[in-house]
Amino acid sequence: MIYHASILKILLILVLGFGCAVKSPQNKEKHLTNLRQLTFGGENAEAYFSSDGKHLIFQATRDEHLCDQIFTMETTGEKITQVSTGKGRTTCAYFLKDGAHFVYASTHLGNELCPAKPDYTKGYVWPIYPDYDLFLSDFKKQLTQLTSTSGYDAEATVSPDGKKIVFTSVRDGDLELYTMNIDGSEVRRLTNKLGYDGGGFFSPNGKQIVFRAFHPTKKEEIDRYQTLLAQHLVEPKTLEIFVIDATGNNQVQVTNNGAANFCPFFHPDGNRIIFSSNLADPSGRNFDLYLINVDGTQLEQITFNKTFDGFPMFSPDGKQLVFASNRNGKVRGETNIFIADWIE
Repeated sequence: MIYHASILKILLILVLGFGCAVKSPQNKEKHLTNLRQLTFGGENAEAYFSSDGKHLIFQATRDEHLCDQIFTMETTGEKITQVSTGKGRTTCAYFLKDGAHFVYASTHLGNELCPAKPDYTKGYVWPIYPDYDLFLSDFKKQLTQLTSTSGYDAEATVSPDGKKIVFTSVRDGDLELYTMNIDGSEVRRLTNKLGYDGGGFFSPNGKQIVFRAFHPTKKEEIDRYQTLLAQHLVEPKTLEIFVIDATGNNQVQVTNNGAANFCPFFHPDGNRIIFSSNLADPSGRNFDLYLINVDGTQLEQITFNKTFDGFPMFSPDGKQLVFASNRNGKVRGETNIFIADWIE
């Protein structure tokens, strides 16, 4: 969501290639087989399946663009096509159930140029660009604006029945989760605790939402969070995984390890969650994928790459897993999309 490959600040010339098989590190990745690399070079992230499992939509900084735009491709890595306007910065694209439309966030109404990158002298921070609004688009780039409130509206994903969108907004002064109808109507706030709540995804039955959150409690944490938020920034040092009903009731914390846990996604069985975390790295730099039960039990490490693995998503039938990774990078920080067959 907010965190994506463009933050790594790498601008590369892309090398063409499709579906190259790669080896999993030390054969530890026992749940993954037939691992293939779909993109080659640059910054590619947040690849999400269409409802029929045949296509992916993702964001990337590539070609002539200086910041992220939205692209689609087949799950073989072929037919990469830009589907956003090329204006402003975009993020977090997600297919609608009909396969003919998608939602994403863009800054182009505020400025058609790429927004400034965050000031990293403040530490490792994520930008919360206030010009982000949500749009519904077809593949002819015909847009319908879904949000128009002042400040950040982004991180949108769609319910399995195609009727609801969950997204993150600062419209009420804090970063909270909201839902709305697919046309932007009936906006409903779900979370109400000080701090960042974001990166929401619906469960397979649409009744729950999994998300990441940081809720500061100490005065110094609260002060820093609010100071950074006023500057349109968030510091993602500590994020935990939560589940909440799609109605906003019964919020439950799933992880409690003090690490940076993010990009959670439900397994198709609805009982488990896959997510990315740096919990095994004392330096906090290496992120791997983990699987955990919704009740917080039976944590299992899925990937063992020595750099970054993130943004996992299961195909609708649960037979494949797509994710972004720094593995096989030709240049430090290069991030590509990988797909593998899933083995229980």
